Amino acid sequence: MNKLTAYQAKHPDSQGYIAYSAEEHETWQALYQRQKGNLPHYACDEYLQGLSHLALPEDHIPQLKTLDKVLLEATGWKTAAVPALISFEKFFALLANREFPVATFIRSKEEFDYLQEPDIFHEIFGHCPLLTNKSFAEFSHEYGKLGLAASKEERVFLARLYWFTVEFGLLRNRNQELKIYGGGILSSPGETLYALSDKPVVKPFDLMDVLRTPYRIDIMQPIYYVIEAIDYLDEIAKMDIMAAITKARQLGLFAPMFEPKSKVS
Repeated sequence: MNKLTAYQAKHPDSQGYIAYSAEEHETWQALYQRQKGNLPHYACDEYLQGLSHLALPEDHIPQLKTLDKVLLEATGWKTAAVPALISFEKFFALLANREFPVATFIRSKEEFDYLQEPDIFHEIFGHCPLLTNKSFAEFSHEYGKLGLAASKEERVFLARLYWFTVEFGLLRNRNQELKIYGGGILSSPGETLYALSDKPVVKPFDLMDVLRTPYRIDIMQPIYYVIEAIDYLDEIAKMDIMAAITKARQLGLFAPMFEPKSKVS
C-alpha cells in the first residue's frame, strides 16, 4: 500500500467537513449514475440493502460524518479520512479498531472506468454499504486484528485474502445466481460488466487457493473466487488463517494468469 500516487487527498476542517469542487461532484454523479443501472442486475442483495440504508446522495460526494451516524448504529463502524495510500500497519490498525479508511480524493475522468488506487467513490460506494452487514463488518474486523499481529511476510498473503473477498469477491444468492459483493468491482463500471461475463475464470472459494493466487492491481482480474452467501464470511473468519498462510508459504504461489507488468506494452 506504500507507493507513489498522482492524487492528493482532501483534508477535513475542524468540523470534519471536506470541501470538493463542482467538477469533483460531477465525477461522483457520473460514476453513481452509471453504476445505478448496473447494480440491480449484478450486486448482491446485502449490498443493495446497505446502499439503501446509507441513502448516499447521487449528485454530490457525501460527508464522512453523515455516513458515520448510520454505520455506528448498524455495526459499530465508522470511517477514517486517510491519504490516497497508507501503510499496511495503519490499514490493519484502523480495521482492528472498526474504522474503515477512506481516501478523500476522487478519480480523474481519464481513469473513470478503472482506478488502481482507492478513491472516495471506491471506498464509500464500493465498500461502505456492506459495512452495514454484520457478517461483512465482523470479517473486516477480524481481518484487521490478524493483520495487526502478522509479520511483514504474512501480510503479503493476507493481502490476497482481502483482494479476493472484500475487494473482488463474488457470491451466489438463494437462487444460485452469481452476484458481486467486492467493492473493487462494484465501484468500477468496467469491471462490473466484465466480472460476470464469460471472460474471467470463476472458482469456488478455497482458502489455500486464494492465498496462493497472484494478482495485479492494474488490470481486470483474470480470476474471481465465489462464496456461498455473504454469511460465509463468518466461516472464513473462524478458519485458522495464519496456519493456512504458513502452509501456503511452503507450497508457493500458483503460476500467474497474466503477463508480468514489465512485459505489458
